[in-house]
Amino acid sequence: MVTEVFHRIVWFRNDLRIHDNPALYRAAEDRQGILAVYFLCHEMLKNHGTAPARVDFIRRHLLQLKTDLAELNIPLLVIALDKVTDIGAQLQSLVMQHHVQELLFNAEYPLDEFNRDKAVAETFRAQGIVVKRFHDRVIIPPGMVRNGKGEPYRIFTAFKNNWLQQAKVLSLQPLKKPALQPTHPCKASSETDINYLFGATQQRDLSAIWPAGEQAANKRLKDFIQYHIEGYQVDRDFPDLEATSQLSPYLAIGSISPRQCIAAALLANKGEWDSGNTGATTWIGELIWRDFYQHVVVDFPDVCKFHAMQKHTETFPWRYDKKLFKAWCDGETGIPIVDAAMLQLKTIGWMHNRLRMVVAMFLTKNLQIDWRMGEHYFMTQLIDGDFAANNGGWQWCASTGTDAAPYFRIFNPVSQSRRFDADGLFIKEYLPALAHLPAKLIHNPPPTPGYPLPIVDLSLSRKETIALFGALKS
Repeated sequence: MVTEVFHRIVWFRNDLRIHDNPALYRAAEDRQGILAVYFLCHEMLKNHGTAPARVDFIRRHLLQLKTDLAELNIPLLVIALDKVTDIGAQLQSLVMQHHVQELLFNAEYPLDEFNRDKAVAETFRAQGIVVKRFHDRVIIPPGMVRNGKGEPYRIFTAFKNNWLQQAKVLSLQPLKKPALQPTHPCKASSETDINYLFGATQQRDLSAIWPAGEQAANKRLKDFIQYHIEGYQVDRDFPDLEATSQLSPYLAIGSISPRQCIAAALLANKGEWDSGNTGATTWIGELIWRDFYQHVVVDFPDVCKFHAMQKHTETFPWRYDKKLFKAWCDGETGIPIVDAAMLQLKTIGWMHNRLRMVVAMFLTKNLQIDWRMGEHYFMTQLIDGDFAANNGGWQWCASTGTDAAPYFRIFNPVSQSRRFDADGLFIKEYLPALAHLPAKLIHNPPPTPGYPLPIVDLSLSRKETIALFGALKS
């Protein structure tokens, strides 16, 4: 039996696409044969608390990626492993078996992933294998946005201003699909193989809500740009409207890139970054937030170790009340907008961004429960679970992180509900027990059969939390 020779391996992770994929594009430049590989590491899934919805999303994307790569004559191997440390040995085996000369991959920034990649790169380079690392999850790589003292930013607005200065002079034309590669008969993982490796990961089929693949991601981007971006600045805050891009699952899994998104927004906004249509500039700002949080996990790696960014907040007397926490998780707090949001999360693996802030502040500021518990629970549920964005958002809401909300600024969930779900349409969708109530009552309902009473006094708990944070400051 003749062993097939592959000049390069492209190691796929959260970059499950063929367009605008730097590692794949560079590997394909001289058409010498590419083997694609994806590792399903059970230890990493467990350590990150990866949601079943996200695992299934990965499975469905790999099936599509396999087809897309096959059209380029690139076989995809999907390999299941128990431990992170097994990845290096598996790669070495493939390198030896196929006489591979180069390993290419796109960077991941959380500490565990960074250390994994560093160990693999050091081992391979010591053996004479060329290792190339590219940046695709950010527009500007971590370490490149610094203040006048050469220090990383802790405040988003200052980061954004510097980021914009650099980004405006960059070429943001997305990379094209790689050229067709020479035919290689290496057997790729079959659909049956991939489904078997993933097993039964998802009780509910979410494929109608979150279809997989680059084509689905690009259609969603196109529809958002065409129908919603103009009114995005205002409409994005209303959870009953289909007004956001809902691209976060696709950005998290890498079936679309930030560069593709920004390029589309700039085209719609006639090349303007921070002027022109306010909807477009607001959405670009949200994409910059994603970059910011990716930079944070590199510049402040302690956030990857369950630590608060603002060290003085580590002594906050968080509560660990399992009963209250379970009520929050199950959408049984007696605060309708909180409960509806938590049930949306359970139902579709996703939550509207404003509601993420509302429920996170309610958990940390009204129930005074440790933000780390909420952060972890979100990861076990979110189809768009991304460590950097999730950690950054939770620490912002808990007033423990970079650019954190001032501790005395606490969303009142009832006021938020009245403002952004005035007619209670979102609440009624997820809480049928309240569907009969008029708008003036649904946000703070009277005792109602089938619906719990509030588990906390919003006003009193707010005062207590402000006092506790104030004591830390002093």
